[in-house]
Amino acid sequence: MTEHEWVDYRRMADRPVEVMHAHFERHVYDLHSHETYSFGLTEFGAQTFDCRGETRTSAAGMVMAFNPDEPHDGHSTTELGFTYWIAHIGSELITDLLSDRAGRPTGLPLFTDPVLRDPVLTAALGRLCASLIGPATELAADEALAASVAALVQRGTRMPTRTAEVPAGSAADIARRVRGVLHDRYLDPISMDDLAEAADCSRFALYRAFRANYGLAPSDYQRLLRLRTARRLIAAGRPISEAAIEAGFADQAHLTRWFRRCYGITPGVYFDAGQSTGSSVAPVNVTKSGPSVKLSEFSSPM
Repeated sequence: MTEHEWVDYRRMADRPVEVMHAHFERHVYDLHSHETYSFGLTEFGAQTFDCRGETRTSAAGMVMAFNPDEPHDGHSTTELGFTYWIAHIGSELITDLLSDRAGRPTGLPLFTDPVLRDPVLTAALGRLCASLIGPATELAADEALAASVAALVQRGTRMPTRTAEVPAGSAADIARRVRGVLHDRYLDPISMDDLAEAADCSRFALYRAFRANYGLAPSDYQRLLRLRTARRLIAAGRPISEAAIEAGFADQAHLTRWFRRCYGITPGVYFDAGQSTGSSVAPVNVTKSGPSVKLSEFSSPM
């Protein structure tokens, strides 16, 4: 990090919710995705990222909405960098909220645009972040979380259409079979020939099909699966050095390098975010220098 860059990372206890507040100037995110829904709020400056085959920009006051497993990268658009919040919310939590509102089981929503300019969404996300950094009780934080996510879902999503059956041998079928192998064997040293044999196609066909359907090369996807495993192990309290080896990395330094490139933080910061007592939110102590905007400016009533 540069001397003006900083990160504050927090995790809710017993809830699939994590929040990061950060200012970046030179940091560049590698192409990556999350298991969760991710809602970002740009406070200062602007960040540019590639998503769904297009280059997008989120400026101050704009909201980013990423679906689970949706690849994206990112970097500052200006020399002064950007300051933003991003909340990662487990898909099961959104499913529970939608089902409760509908009175019946529902499918997951799908965000149709990764960049939104909407004052209601901005205020809802601001309230969600405020509930996770303030001195709220666990009950109050849960209430704010439910209300904020409901507003985000209602304003920014649509229900997905029924998935059509995938013809055998199609690019989508090849990609799905390769993905299944990667999930089953993400810790193994898999070769392109191994994947081609499993998908019953050429190496070139499987590479094209996988990139077209999942936005990543198979090797990048395998690395993300290893990073997600490392996150789960670290969140469970496993020492970082052990988590690195168990997740398939050469050592802690190898894990740290990729953790930082994809998530903007080190495994140590992520580990510290869970080491709190007597609070539902675990803060990371940071020294903040550089531009900032008061969260209250984004927290006006709906």
